[in-house]
Amino acid sequence: MVLQQKKHWISSRIALLRANSAVAVSLKLSSNLGISLHVTARVAARFAFIALMIFACAAFDVSCRAGVRKIIFDTDPGTDDAMALMLALNSPELDVRAITVVPGNVTAEQGLENALRMVSLANRCDIPVAGGARHPLFQKLITAEFWHGKNGLANIELPRSTCKADPRFGPDLIIELIHASPHEITLVPVGPLTNIALAVEKDPSIVPLIKEVILMGGSIKGGNVNAAAEANIYNDPEAAQIVFQAGWPLTMVGLDVGDKTLLGHKQLDQLASTHGPVNDFVYGVAKFLVELSEKFGDSGTPMYDPLAVGVAIDSTLVTAPAMHVDVETRGEFTRGETVANRRNEIERNVLHGDRYIIEGVDKVEPNAKVCIEVQADRFLQLFVSRIQGK
Repeated sequence: MVLQQKKHWISSRIALLRANSAVAVSLKLSSNLGISLHVTARVAARFAFIALMIFACAAFDVSCRAGVRKIIFDTDPGTDDAMALMLALNSPELDVRAITVVPGNVTAEQGLENALRMVSLANRCDIPVAGGARHPLFQKLITAEFWHGKNGLANIELPRSTCKADPRFGPDLIIELIHASPHEITLVPVGPLTNIALAVEKDPSIVPLIKEVILMGGSIKGGNVNAAAEANIYNDPEAAQIVFQAGWPLTMVGLDVGDKTLLGHKQLDQLASTHGPVNDFVYGVAKFLVELSEKFGDSGTPMYDPLAVGVAIDSTLVTAPAMHVDVETRGEFTRGETVANRRNEIERNVLHGDRYIIEGVDKVEPNAKVCIEVQADRFLQLFVSRIQGK
């Protein structure tokens, strides 16, 4: 990303020099042809303004480039979070404006340390990294060292971070950045939705200012924690219900597509053929996950969190019809389930005496695009090439 920014700056500098030359030429022609100095000045000013805007974009704000999406990456830094973050940082389509940490795969303290070490490894101390919630809204935290290693990063000890944590509270940072760039920020939460829910509850005015929410979580075909619930939603169902009902554009990248996107030995071999700090780290994490998956009879590791970043990069990777999604918060066996209304309608039952009678069908407004199909091979190729720096 840094190299790409430098290249863009250089190309913009060239554009500025060319514009200056054009101004000089226009002034000379006007003198030779007797054109009004007033007209010439206006033309010259227009050249100069365009060049200045191009130069300013390159020098001060990489996201001025056409098609670059500003994102806030909200994460509970475990193994697939790590791969997702490195994909985001190595994709020119994304401008990571902040990283906010939520407890989930690991504790809040461990998650913040992991995020800082990864950002340092990627040489991106320019990105603010802020801690957020310390626990879910209404239940005790469930951590997942069993799946992610004792430190959440596949037991890989990264060098100590040269980056410092941002002192702001994660949800407050989210609110601040959304107001600073209205209609431009995409939230990409890949952990429990506690931070996002706290931001919405504190300042509901951010909802219409968000460009999109692309979250990893949920399932419409059964869970991975139990029969019903996916882990991120299960770890804070109340927060998830707040986020799903907020009223902003939302895409759910859940188990339905994550379980179809398996990174296996083919991709491991490709990653092993190239080297660098990020490449070697991701290879180590992926190897840990593939070997763990094989112990449970799977041929590869599901790319849950990286796929959410992939959808932020290229939404054509998935098929995502609109549905109305609610989160079950009370069921004994179904707490944390994302209940999707595929037909977006519900029977209207009217009480008549001692019974209800069905009198019709009412439409239900969709509140999410739910990913149900994925071009898995295309995404895996994208992931590997970005990690390799290609």
